[in-house]
Amino acid sequence: MRRILLLSTLACLAGALSAQTSCPNPYDGNGDGAVTINDLLDLLGLFGDADTDQDGIWDSVDACVDTGACNYSAEPTEPCAYIDVLGICGGGCEGDGDGDGICDDVDTCVGDLDECGVCNGPGPIEIVIESITILYDSVFLPQLGEWYVYEYGADTTFTNTCAPYFGDFGDPVSYQGYDYATVLIGDQCWFAENLRSENYENGDAIPSNLSDSEWQNTTSGAVAVYGEGSSTCYNYSPDGDACDEAWSLNEYGRLYNWYAVDDARGLCPSGWHVPTDGEWTVMTDFLGGESVVGGQMKTDYGWYNGGNGTNSSGFSGLPGCFRSSVGYFDFAGYYGYWWSSSPNGSGAWDRGLLYDLAVVYRNVNPQRTGFSVRCVRDAE
Repeated sequence: MRRILLLSTLACLAGALSAQTSCPNPYDGNGDGAVTINDLLDLLGLFGDADTDQDGIWDSVDACVDTGACNYSAEPTEPCAYIDVLGICGGGCEGDGDGDGICDDVDTCVGDLDECGVCNGPGPIEIVIESITILYDSVFLPQLGEWYVYEYGADTTFTNTCAPYFGDFGDPVSYQGYDYATVLIGDQCWFAENLRSENYENGDAIPSNLSDSEWQNTTSGAVAVYGEGSSTCYNYSPDGDACDEAWSLNEYGRLYNWYAVDDARGLCPSGWHVPTDGEWTVMTDFLGGESVVGGQMKTDYGWYNGGNGTNSSGFSGLPGCFRSSVGYFDFAGYYGYWWSSSPNGSGAWDRGLLYDLAVVYRNVNPQRTGFSVRCVRDAE
């Protein structure tokens, strides 16, 4: 029956277009009093297809039927696209919080760069004194029969400069080509991983790849990767071969003797330093005391015989252990040791974590020993 109706309607349309006598009961689907192509399309919709937006393209092959789309009339038809917050058809940007024409998800600064190049920063606030001029005057003292010269003021010339800026606590710190994770513990901001740089802060190289005898006899700064340059190396890590230098560097960072820690050229980036013995104590006291906080400071992996911690502090202590004062490497997987910057006699204070205990050990070790190093941010 539908085929007969369709053929009848086509015949009527053909007659109408050729000015012949109109057929009886023409199909006027939209009721506008005229039989047009729209009526034919409407009729054909009865057979399983439609053109809801009436753009002359069947919905079954029309990728966009939303007249509100910014590409609605595109030819050939394409999926619907919409104007984003930047005014771009199909751009996909959902936000431009600072109105700079750059989408927030790729904008390196949602806000304004200050004069120091810091996003939403405070600008140059660090005071640098250029010169100080002392002002003097004098008065004659008849009783003494001499002039008395006295200081009555000072004239200071200063400028403001950009202070070192490392972002908010917890933001990564980029130093000598590596991004270090950081963590806020109490009021202190710490590196959350061991230092791995091969240079002092000023760029000077730290002597490395020393043999056992060279390591044992040096009184200058030196650095090593666990297993490097020694004929004797022991591995107790459950996760890898600590005597493999590449694996060890990736896992534990580098080991430094205390002479490198004490070098005036500095190991940590500007605005940071190797913590003092007292600063270590401040941190462990905040976490609950040296007798109980080892588990909070140890990672939840990497420790011998399942001696992992919870790392609830975020310190992320790993058992990178040491290079001994006579050059050999031992106990990686068992223990982790970190230098302080505080000397004690011929040695220096350090902190240690052990696989089988929850304590944090406070020790004094020879300055030739190679331990891990953490950096803590300078006080504001």
